[in-house]
Amino acid sequence: MRIPISAAALAVGGSLALAGLTMPAAHAVGTDQECRGLGIANLYGEFIEGDDTHTPDAEGAVAVGGNADFTGGFSVGQELTAAEVDALPGKNALVVAGKITGHNTQVMKGNGVYGAKAEGVVVQAHAGTIAQGASPIDFKAEFAKLRAASTSLAAVPQSAGATVQVEGAKLTFAGGDAKYNSFTVDAAKLQSAKDVFVKVPAGSVTVINVTGGSYDMAAAGTTGFHLWDAGKSDFVLDDKLQSAASGAIRAKLLWNFPTATKVVKNSQAAWAGTVLAPNAAFDLGSGGPVNGSVIAASLTGKGGAETHHYPFTGCLPGTVVPTPSVTPTVPPVVPSGSPSSSSSASTPATPGGTTAPSGSASPSGSPSAPVSGAPSASGSASPSAATAVPSGSASPSAQADAGGNLAHTGSGPVVPLAIGGAVVIAAGAGIVVAARRKAARKA
Repeated sequence: MRIPISAAALAVGGSLALAGLTMPAAHAVGTDQECRGLGIANLYGEFIEGDDTHTPDAEGAVAVGGNADFTGGFSVGQELTAAEVDALPGKNALVVAGKITGHNTQVMKGNGVYGAKAEGVVVQAHAGTIAQGASPIDFKAEFAKLRAASTSLAAVPQSAGATVQVEGAKLTFAGGDAKYNSFTVDAAKLQSAKDVFVKVPAGSVTVINVTGGSYDMAAAGTTGFHLWDAGKSDFVLDDKLQSAASGAIRAKLLWNFPTATKVVKNSQAAWAGTVLAPNAAFDLGSGGPVNGSVIAASLTGKGGAETHHYPFTGCLPGTVVPTPSVTPTVPPVVPSGSPSSSSSASTPATPGGTTAPSGSASPSGSPSAPVSGAPSASGSASPSAATAVPSGSASPSAQADAGGNLAHTGSGPVVPLAIGGAVVIAAGAGIVVAARRKAARKA
C-alpha cells in the first residue's frame, strides 16, 4: 500500500537525523572548512621518521621511528600537561620503534616504549612505566600523510598583500590577514638573513613555505627571530622569557620545507615556531633551542640544542592529517627575570633517582613565534581549492589508535548518539505503521 507522503517524509527524516548524529562533527573554522592540523605529530615535540641522536633534552614528547642515541643523558616530557599525556598513543611520551642507546634517559611524565635497547641502557619513568614492545605509531603511514600535507601547504599561493622584503641582512615577512597568512621564500634568500622579522596579526595562522633542497641557518649566521607585538607596537626577540602577544604568534607559526633534504639550525639562535621538514635530516646544532616542534626524517643535536614545548596549534588548509583530540595549550611566557623552566626541565635524573644538571639552560634572546586562526577566504586562495589531497581529513577531535590509524572523530560519545538516532527512526517507523492501519480500516 502507498505510504502517505507525510509519514514517508518523517521516516526519511529519521534516517537523516541518525546520520547527522553519528557523523563526526568537524570543528568549524569557517563556513565550509574543518580544522586540520599535523595529526599524531602535533602531539610530539620531536616527531622523527628515522634516527634521533640527541642530548640533553626535549621539553615535550619524543617519537622516533628508527633508533635513538641518547648517550650523554636525555630527559623527555617535563613540560607536558596531564591532558597532553593522556592524548598520546598509549600515554607514551617516549616512543622509539628501533633500538635505544644511552645510560641515562629519563621520561619525566607519561610512559615510554622501545623496540630494543643496547647493553647497559638505563631508561626510567618518573610518572609512568617503561616497556619493550611494538611502536604504537605507524611512522610510515604518518609520514606519508605529513609529506602530502607539506606539499599541499606549499601549493597555497602567497596571501594577497603579503610581502617578503629584504633590507640588507634583514628579512621581513609581513601579512595582514586576520586568519591565514601564507608566504613563499627561497632557501637561499632565507639563509642570507642575519635577522628574521615576522609581522602578522595575533590570532592568524602563518605558514612560511621554504623552497629548495637545503637550508643552512648558519650560512650567514642568522641569530634573531623577531615577532610583531601589536600591543607594544614593536618587534619582540622571542625566547623563553619573553614572547610577542604572550606566545600566541609562536604557537601558530609553521616553517614548511616540502623539498629540503637537509636543514641546519645555527647554534647561536633560537628558532621560533614549528618546523615541518618531512624529507630532511635536521641538525639542531650544539646550542639554542627550537621554540616549537621538529618534524623531520632524522635529527641530530647536542650541547644546549633542545626542543622547547610550544606545540603548533593552528588550523591548516587542505591537509589530510587529523588534528589531535586534545589541542595543546599555549604555555605561559615566564616573566622576565624569573628562572627559565627549561633549566629544570633539562635536568636528567641519574639512574639512582637524583637529578643531575644537564647544562642546557636555554639562551635568552632566542626567537619563537605563534600564529592562530584559520584560513581566510579573503586575500589568499581557498584552502580547499589550493590543494589536491585525498579526502578523509579528520576533525580536531580525531584520535589516533595504537596503530596510527584514525579512530572515531566525532564531537561526542557514539553510543548516546546512536541511541538518539534509533529513537528518531523508531518514531518514523511508528508513524508509517499507524498510517498503514488507518488506510486498512478505510478500505
